[in-house]
Amino acid sequence: MRRLGGVLAAAVLCGTAAACTNTPPPPLVPKSEAPVITTTGPKVTEIVVGVDDVAGGYNPHSLAAQSPITTALSSLLLPSVFRTGPDGAPELDRNLMVSAKVTKAEPFTVTYTIRKDASWSDSAPIAAEDFSYLWQRMRVEPGVVDPAGYRLINNISAREGGKVVEVAFGKPFPGWRSLFANLLPAHLLKDAPGTWSNVLSTGFPATAGPFQVRSLDEPRGEVVLERSDRYWEAPTTLDRVVLRRATHSAMAESLSKGDNQAALLRADAADVNLLKAIKNLTTKPVPRNEVVQVLLRPASEQLKDVTTRKAIVAALDREALIASGTQSGPSAQYRADSFVIPPSRTGYQATIQGGTLNPAATDQLLTAAGYARNAQNQWEKAGKPLKLKIAAPEKAEPYDGLANRIKAQLTERGIASEVVTPNAEELFNKQLLEKDIDIAVVPRVDAGDSAAGLASLYGCAPDAPDGGTPSPANPAGFCDQAIQADVDAALNGKVLLSDALARIEPQLQAQAVALPLFQVVDLLGVLPTVVSGVDTGAPLAGVLSGAPEWRRLDK
Repeated sequence: MRRLGGVLAAAVLCGTAAACTNTPPPPLVPKSEAPVITTTGPKVTEIVVGVDDVAGGYNPHSLAAQSPITTALSSLLLPSVFRTGPDGAPELDRNLMVSAKVTKAEPFTVTYTIRKDASWSDSAPIAAEDFSYLWQRMRVEPGVVDPAGYRLINNISAREGGKVVEVAFGKPFPGWRSLFANLLPAHLLKDAPGTWSNVLSTGFPATAGPFQVRSLDEPRGEVVLERSDRYWEAPTTLDRVVLRRATHSAMAESLSKGDNQAALLRADAADVNLLKAIKNLTTKPVPRNEVVQVLLRPASEQLKDVTTRKAIVAALDREALIASGTQSGPSAQYRADSFVIPPSRTGYQATIQGGTLNPAATDQLLTAAGYARNAQNQWEKAGKPLKLKIAAPEKAEPYDGLANRIKAQLTERGIASEVVTPNAEELFNKQLLEKDIDIAVVPRVDAGDSAAGLASLYGCAPDAPDGGTPSPANPAGFCDQAIQADVDAALNGKVLLSDALARIEPQLQAQAVALPLFQVVDLLGVLPTVVSGVDTGAPLAGVLSGAPEWRRLDK
């Protein structure tokens, strides 16, 4: 893993014009030269968790990097102003913060006071420049998770050595507690080589939590986290947490032997039965903050017409897609019949009306859109065949598999298509800003505030202030001024989100811009006779969010 080292002072003032400045970042330390942390003395107390993968790309703010391992590592290694409580509501993290509160109504201003002893693992203080760096990146970078709230911020200023941060918004934002989670070490990243896409691409240059990274070995599929001696709060009860990649059968064998004490996997029906056969193993579903959806992109030339989009939706068998994607595993109980709030969240209500597969409607709608069947029984217009490009992130299930199922379903209706699977970085940061992708099978990620999620998913991109860089469009390339007033009103707290969604979601279904399928749900297996405290974690926060309190009972 690459490492960045050195002790740098945090800036005391961050404004709108540019990010804070300080001493240039230290040079990268090659992997072969990175210091090795050794443990001596008594036997190490550790818990080993089997996982599906430890693939690189660990930026929790990037759509391309979303995975259980990203959620797990960020919850333990990155500081957050608020964290999800047991009831799903945000709670101030007093391990990092003294206070965070609204201090002015006009302009709407939130003042954050950071603990003076809170610092990164290289001893640089956690300070205002970390807030400013995240704000500046989230408002302009493509492919980020829920940027709408950050785009409301007009200015960030600081005092008391950067430990008091004042954030001024252009408009009220009741969901402000969802901001500034998983802060990044600005003093190391803002001037580092490369772009935002390289942030946390292979590891963590600095951490600020109860654990630190001892090793992150992607080829071997293993991450070793050790208790951090630099953490300013109470130390963890464990010496070490190990995340180890394995096949599902290997996970089951390791649990049976006691080599692993827990496992977290994306399971189908066979995997559920496999784990049930293990003596003394307790299993629980763990919903991810990720809903599988099919985007029919109005930004594409072929699907800019709503009649054509409706025809494509009518050609799809949604029930078959859900069955194929969930494979009768835990996700099957979390079908997503809403365009914004995931099934596991408080406030979820089914709003999608009726089914999708309707071949007669497909024929009628394509005819109305000017298409006709040719001699090969394929749909075409003016001699040009209707051929759609379906995209899914490379090597990412269930998205790849579902993209091919969609292709097969369209073929049955005489609609030609092709599946492309670019790497996630290319897909989210470039291709979904352009017009050549017609259908995207991608995750809808919940970052904590559903009003910001609504604006980020379906709102029009705001104009750039002062002639600056325009904000990237949403992944669907969708903008409808008929619903924008309700989107803005929900974001600014002028109307209740539930009231806004009651008006907006029927219009989203009528626009045929998205087809939600199901929430991705992992299966947690734990040996409760061996470990204590290993549970599902706070809602959507991930299993490892509770790791500082985990204990071994047999050591």
